[in-house]
Amino acid sequence: MSGNSQYSLLGQKRFGPYFTAQFLGAFNDNVFKNALLLLIAFHAADRFSASSDTLINLSAGLFILPFFLFSATAGQLADKYEKSILIRLIKLFEIGVMILAAVALWLDSVVALIVLLFLMGMQSTLFGPVKYGILPQLLDEDELLGGNGLVEMGTFLAILLGTACGGILIGIDDVGRLLVAAAVVLIACAGYFSARGIPKVKAVDPGMRINWNPVTETWRILGYARRSRVVFLCIIGISWFWFIGAVYLAQLPNFSRIYLGGNEEVVTLLLALFSIGVGTGSLLCERLSGHRIDIGLVPFGAIGLTIFGLDLAFVDAQGGGELLDALGWTSRPGAPRIMLDILLLGMFGGFYIVPLYASVQQRTDAQHRSRVIAANNVLNALLMVVAAGLAISVLGSGYSIGELFLLVSVLNGCVAFYIFRQAPEFILRFCTWILIHTIYRIRVEGAGNIPEKGPVLLACNHVSYVDALVIGGCIRRPVRFVMYYKYFNIPVLRSLFKTARVIPIAGSREDPELLARAFERIEAALGRGEVVCIFPEGALTRTGEINPFRPGIEKILATTPVPVVPIALTGLWGTFFSRKGAGAMRRLPKPLWYRVVLRIGSAVPGPEADAAGLHGAVAELAGETGRGE
Repeated sequence: MSGNSQYSLLGQKRFGPYFTAQFLGAFNDNVFKNALLLLIAFHAADRFSASSDTLINLSAGLFILPFFLFSATAGQLADKYEKSILIRLIKLFEIGVMILAAVALWLDSVVALIVLLFLMGMQSTLFGPVKYGILPQLLDEDELLGGNGLVEMGTFLAILLGTACGGILIGIDDVGRLLVAAAVVLIACAGYFSARGIPKVKAVDPGMRINWNPVTETWRILGYARRSRVVFLCIIGISWFWFIGAVYLAQLPNFSRIYLGGNEEVVTLLLALFSIGVGTGSLLCERLSGHRIDIGLVPFGAIGLTIFGLDLAFVDAQGGGELLDALGWTSRPGAPRIMLDILLLGMFGGFYIVPLYASVQQRTDAQHRSRVIAANNVLNALLMVVAAGLAISVLGSGYSIGELFLLVSVLNGCVAFYIFRQAPEFILRFCTWILIHTIYRIRVEGAGNIPEKGPVLLACNHVSYVDALVIGGCIRRPVRFVMYYKYFNIPVLRSLFKTARVIPIAGSREDPELLARAFERIEAALGRGEVVCIFPEGALTRTGEINPFRPGIEKILATTPVPVVPIALTGLWGTFFSRKGAGAMRRLPKPLWYRVVLRIGSAVPGPEADAAGLHGAVAELAGETGRGE
C-alpha cells in the first residue's frame, strides 16, 4: 500500500463503491431479519398453532437453506462471468425481494415474510463468492489484508446497526411495519446505485461449463478447496469462527436475562461490544502484521478466543429479581469483567478471521477462487447448523449457558491444535510474529524472487538459532528446513520439528546413514515441488563472517538441479540468539527492537550453481564484508 493507511481505500473508486454496496447489503439483511423475528415473537405468535420459538427457528433455517442449495452454482457464476455486472444483478434481485417484503409488511402477511427469508438467503448466497472473490482483483496484494479488515469491520458494524434499526422501527406503534417496508426498499436501492460504481474486472474462467446439479458440484468445489492443505485448513478455521459466533450470539439474550439479570438493553450493549471488538481486531490486523498477510496472527486470535471464552464461562450468575437496564447493570461489580470478556472475544476473533479470509483469497488459484469461497460458505452454513444443534442438545440436557461456553472454549482449543498441527506454518509464523514484536523489526527485500510454484532450494548464511523462524515467517510458501540432528533431537522441540517436517542431517563421520537419508528426503521434497532451505556453512558463525559453503549443496544439485535462491540475513549478529561474545542465549536480551533485514537474491539455475558462486552471492547480499551484522 506504499505506506498508506487502509482507510485510504474507502475514498478510492476501486474499493469505496464495493465497500458501500456490501455494507448496505449486510445492513439490510439484518434490518429485515430482526424486524421479522420481533414481529413473530411479539405480534404474530398468537396467529399460529406453532410457538414463536418454532417459527423463529424455522425462519433461521429458511435463511440458511439456500447456502446448501445454491453455493456451488453461485461460485461457478462468479468465476465464469464479470463480477461487477454480477453484483449489480444481485442487487437488482435484492430490490425485487425487498419490494415483495414491503408488500407483505403492508398486508401484514407473516407467512409471506417467512418465505421471503428464503429469497434473502438466496441473495446472500449468490453475493458471497462475488464479494470475496472480487477483492484480489480490485486490490494489490499488500492491500488485501487491510481490505479484508475493512470488510469484516463493515460486516459486523452492519449487523449491529441493522439489528438495532430493525428493532427500533418495528417497535414504533401503528407505523412500524410501514417504516420497515420503506427502509428495506430504500436501502436496497442505495446498495444498487453504490454497486454501479464498482470497476469492471476480468472474468477468470469464461469458458467454464456450469454444472447445475448442487450435490455433485458442491462435492467438486470442496475438492478444489482441498487441493491446498493450508487453504482448506483456513476454510475450516473460518467455518469454526462462525460456529463460535453462532453459539455466543444466539445465547446472548438468555445469557443476559438468566445469568446477568439484564433486560433487552443489556443484550444490545453486549452485542455492540462484540461487534466493536471484531471491527477493532479486524482493523488492527494490518498494523500488527506490517501491511502483509500473516497467518501468524491466527494462533494469537485462537489463544485469545480460548482464554476469554473460558473466563466468560466462569462468570458468577447474577440473575434473579427485576431485570436491570444497561445503566443499572453496568454499575454491578462484575459487569466490567464481563464487558471486557465480550469485547476481547470479538477483538481476538478479528485477529483470527481476517488473515484466514485473506489467505484463502491469496493462495487460491484465480480460476477457482470464487468456487473455493463458495465451498467455504457451504461449510460455514453447516457449522452454524451444527452450532445450533449443539446448543439445543447441551442446554436441553440440563447444562447451563456457562457450561456451554466452557465446552465451546475447550473445543476451540482442540480445533486450533488440530489445524496448527496439520499446518505447522501457522505456529512458525506465530513465533516469528512474537519475535518481531518483542526483539526484532524485520524487513524483507526481494520477496518476489522466490517462484510462486515449483521446487526451490534456498541457501542462506547462518547467524543465529532463530534464522529458520525468521525465514519461514517471512516467506509466503511453506519451507522445509534442513537441521543438524542434535538440535532436531532436543526434547519437547523434537515433536514440533517433526510436525514442521524438518529434515535432520548429520556429518559424514557422525552418522553416514542419517546423512544419506537426509539427501534422499531433500531430493524427494524437491521432486514434489516443495521449497527446501539449507544453511551451507554447516554451523552457526562464531565471528559474524560467512564461513565457506560445504560441498553438500553441490551434491543436492547434482541429482536435483532445481533453481537456487541465495538469501542473506543481516542484523542478527550480536543478538541474544547469536554466538557473539558470551555465546548464544547466555546473556539477557536487550529490550531493543533489532533491525533485521532478509535479502532475497535472484534465482540461480541449478546447473549453473556451485558452492563458491552461491557463497559469493550470499556475501554480496549480506554486505561487502559478508558479516551478518
